[in-house]
Amino acid sequence: MARIKIVLPDKFIFTTTIPVRISDINYGGHLGNDSLLSLIHEARIRFLASYNYSELDVAGAGLIQTDAVIIYKTEAFHGDILNIELNVSDFSATGCNFVYRITRQSDAREIARASTGLAFYDYKNKRVLRVPQEFKDTLSKIS
Repeated sequence: MARIKIVLPDKFIFTTTIPVRISDINYGGHLGNDSLLSLIHEARIRFLASYNYSELDVAGAGLIQTDAVIIYKTEAFHGDILNIELNVSDFSATGCNFVYRITRQSDAREIARASTGLAFYDYKNKRVLRVPQEFKDTLSKIS
């Protein structure tokens, strides 16, 4: 089976910390894959909010997730504080990728890396939109 790789950027433009909750733990006693997807979603929401955006309004366009990849490096456990770093890359006419590095705060060990593909979307008319220029301009100021 071919292994998927996620190449991390040289620089991340946003970092947040999120604790692993007891509800994030699976039957193996560690952070579950579904919970990790939820945690990076929370990081994305926090990033957008820091620029007065939301997933329903990024300069007039919504966001809809088109794909997700998670590569696990080691386990995380209840009570661990995770640093989630984020960058935006690989723009197309209608979308981009959000890339994440997740590390444990106490020892800086990489827990996982992830990528989510997002398309800009008009929820009312159910159609894909072009990437808003305002969003590109915002990112160019912080990159």
